[in-house]
Amino acid sequence: MPHFDAIVVGAGQSGPFLAARMVAKGMTVALIERKFLGGTCVNAGCMPTKTLVASARAAHVARRAADYGVKIPGAIGVDMAVVRKRAETVTMNARNGLINWFADMDGMTVIYGHARFENAHTLTVNGETLTAPKIFLNVGARPTIPDMPGIGDIDYLTSTSIIHLNSLPRHLAVIGGSYIGLEFAQMYRRFGAEVTVIERGPKLASREDADISDAIADILRSEGIAVYTDADGIGFSKAADDIRVSIGSSRPAVEASHVLIATGRTPNTDDLGLDKAGVVTDKRGYITVDDKLATNVEGIWALGDCNGRGAFTHTSYNDFEIAAANLLDGEDRKLSDRILAYALYIDPPLGRVGMSEREARATGRKIMISTRPMSRVGRANERAETKGFMKVIADAETQQILGAAILGIEGDEVIHGFIDAMNAKATYPVLKWAVPIHPTVSELIPTLLGDLQVV
Repeated sequence: MPHFDAIVVGAGQSGPFLAARMVAKGMTVALIERKFLGGTCVNAGCMPTKTLVASARAAHVARRAADYGVKIPGAIGVDMAVVRKRAETVTMNARNGLINWFADMDGMTVIYGHARFENAHTLTVNGETLTAPKIFLNVGARPTIPDMPGIGDIDYLTSTSIIHLNSLPRHLAVIGGSYIGLEFAQMYRRFGAEVTVIERGPKLASREDADISDAIADILRSEGIAVYTDADGIGFSKAADDIRVSIGSSRPAVEASHVLIATGRTPNTDDLGLDKAGVVTDKRGYITVDDKLATNVEGIWALGDCNGRGAFTHTSYNDFEIAAANLLDGEDRKLSDRILAYALYIDPPLGRVGMSEREARATGRKIMISTRPMSRVGRANERAETKGFMKVIADAETQQILGAAILGIEGDEVIHGFIDAMNAKATYPVLKWAVPIHPTVSELIPTLLGDLQVV
């Protein structure tokens, strides 16, 4: 029975880095992965999808070349086989980098297989039994497939399978109007497909304020994407070579060649034998953790998407940082200290940090708000990309920045000015009097803060 100082189950954005830190401390570590090193980000998430987004943007900019005085003879075409190969290359380079890193690491044992608990400190993998006093679960999540009428009768795509398409869909119906679905919707429209987004709720990107959601919908519609919200009767049936998607009794059905199901994600915790270890999960299957990522069972921690405390690569990596700091460096870091930030990678992108206006108002604070359209940003005009707006929310009494949203050109980068200020607990007047570089989008942050008003 092989015994290790620690076992890490899952090789996403927490597990491998924590395993490496423990090995550097002289510990023996088993890293168990049932599929590929790198987890969702490297293999089916951020890296391949943002590579696809970049290809789609290149096609979009090429079609707009005449707006910039650039002449490109003939129609702009997209070779989907080359697009797919480019994304696969990015993935394989990252995956192989991890493989080579671990191959040279004494004290690390990488095992490919499906781990299951026998008890709180014992796992079986490929018929072999492993033990360790410390076990870290970094098993990630997978696309959720809802129980919709007729879904079992059709071939559908998920965010994992769609990145392997070699040909362009004639008409892609995207079921789900949240972050993953919207990125693929715009991407495939720019590749040349007809695209329809179908959302059961009243708005796209439902966690955002209404002004942000409405602006996102306007951006997508401006590129010829059909958007349906309040779709209360989604169902599927075959229609010759197509798929008929019903979206409610008062609306005509959509005839699509391909359907992408993008209705959320489900944690990969249902086949680990957690009950044998006594590990508690919530009703959605997420592993319950405390402020330091420990489960209810001593010696077991849960990191990354499977703990429900963040659904992003950077939050998963921060889980590693918290666990490593507390367990290896004698620090006292907590999940509750984390200020949530994320981006939506449509084009232009949305960068977000902290509270939305809705969330800030719900706290009962006296708040200040400032907005500025991207059409009043010099850099956006110079680049002829003026869609979207900037928004910041602050506490009128403490002058702390509560949250910000940048929906516009380079919004995923500009938002870091607010992220840094909020983590430094700087009041908004400190940032207001900064002297930024011109011409940039970020140079408007002080101006935006100067326009804060109680509303």
